[in-house]
Amino acid sequence: MQALINLWQSFFRATQSLEGLAPLALRLYLAPVFIQAGYNKLSHFEDTAAWFGNPDWGLGLPFPEVMAALAAGTEFFGGILLIVGLFTRLISIPLMVTMLVAAFAVHWENGWLAIADASSWLANEQVMAAPEKLERAKAILQEHGNYDWLTSSGKFVVLNNGIEFAITYFVMLLALYFMGGGKFTSLDYFFGPKDKA
Repeated sequence: MQALINLWQSFFRATQSLEGLAPLALRLYLAPVFIQAGYNKLSHFEDTAAWFGNPDWGLGLPFPEVMAALAAGTEFFGGILLIVGLFTRLISIPLMVTMLVAAFAVHWENGWLAIADASSWLANEQVMAAPEKLERAKAILQEHGNYDWLTSSGKFVVLNNGIEFAITYFVMLLALYFMGGGKFTSLDYFFGPKDKA
């Protein structure tokens, strides 16, 4: 048993020089998600601000233009900072706040699942009703549409729009907050204290 422990410790020590790969992977995964989300908000700023402010069909937030600008700017420019690993810990904070707002103000009422999967133990009543609706939609499309062409880019699903993605991104950002941008893989490492990258 001690030989296995020693082998593991030797292996781990040998791979520690690659520890910057984990935060790099997180950053490169998250960056396009946030850049695209921010770009969409900036491209349709008036609609975004209206949705942020409207209490009937939107979020009902105060100062909707300011809130929309903060969210869009944080996502767009934060995504760019994540790519290069600059101010990684700092930008992770407002991005985490954005994800929490998204999870609890937008997605919470839909439960956990992003895509409706009635076989999941996380399925709520809304998700459990989705398969029947999906089958009906498919039948209509098969009868009245070019179904093979419509499904050539992937299969049809019901978007449940639950908190799954927002919370997943939050957890990834939380890891970046504590790990930093990554040893040898971020500008934070080269410009900041070496023990704090």
